Amino acid sequence: MTISRRQALRFAAATPLLLTVPVPLAPSASAASSQLIDFTERLVAPEQIKAAGYAGALVYVSEVRPGADFDFKPVTREYADAMRAAGLQVVSCYQYGKPGWPTPSDFTRGYAGGVADAQTALRLHGAAGGPDTAPIFFSVDEDIDSQTWKSVAVEWFRGIGSVLGVQRTGIYGHALACGWAIGDGVIGYSTSPGHRWAWQTKAWSQGAREPAAVLYQSAVNTASTPGPLIGDIHVDTDDVLAADFGQWDLTR
Repeated sequence: MTISRRQALRFAAATPLLLTVPVPLAPSASAASSQLIDFTERLVAPEQIKAAGYAGALVYVSEVRPGADFDFKPVTREYADAMRAAGLQVVSCYQYGKPGWPTPSDFTRGYAGGVADAQTALRLHGAAGGPDTAPIFFSVDEDIDSQTWKSVAVEWFRGIGSVLGVQRTGIYGHALACGWAIGDGVIGYSTSPGHRWAWQTKAWSQGAREPAAVLYQSAVNTASTPGPLIGDIHVDTDDVLAADFGQWDLTR
């Protein structure tokens, strides 16, 4: 059985010595300007993001998968414009399928799936006002091993690159997945020296860090370890590791 990153973090936090596990209270969000958020529950208004001290958000340029009711997929032009008008940074990411759903993880569809996903991402990114110089981060949202990377996932990224161009292709995943993408040359370069379009999650990374990453997902919202709150909405948080982290409003 494949488990999601949120399940993995929840299981890691659980202890078999307790019959019931108390749910910790989530901290109220108050961030330095070196952090972004990404959405897990509901869309957060730009003015609330700014008031909480965050620098911006990652937005989804993907459709809502069947059975989900997220109001943040896909990002709209109205929302993106409001973010930019508030002086907040916007970064594009893509995820449609997910383990445990009728639509499995996107990377399992190989090269042809990568072509189709890149076409969708490019269309929705452009419709929301995203520039043709900004990268899009494509999600590997599970604990894949090197064999899965070599046999399936890397081909998905090659399909993405055939449409988007490698220079605009980014990855979201654990530390090893980010490193494999860099090693196989399927993601592009940030204009910040030494950095690539890698958005690393702490999930499944076992404390390891990919030094070339531009973003690090340092808080993942789960039932047992809720992410920070903005109003009554839990969010994930992402540390900015480079001056050029894929934001729309940067001349490249």
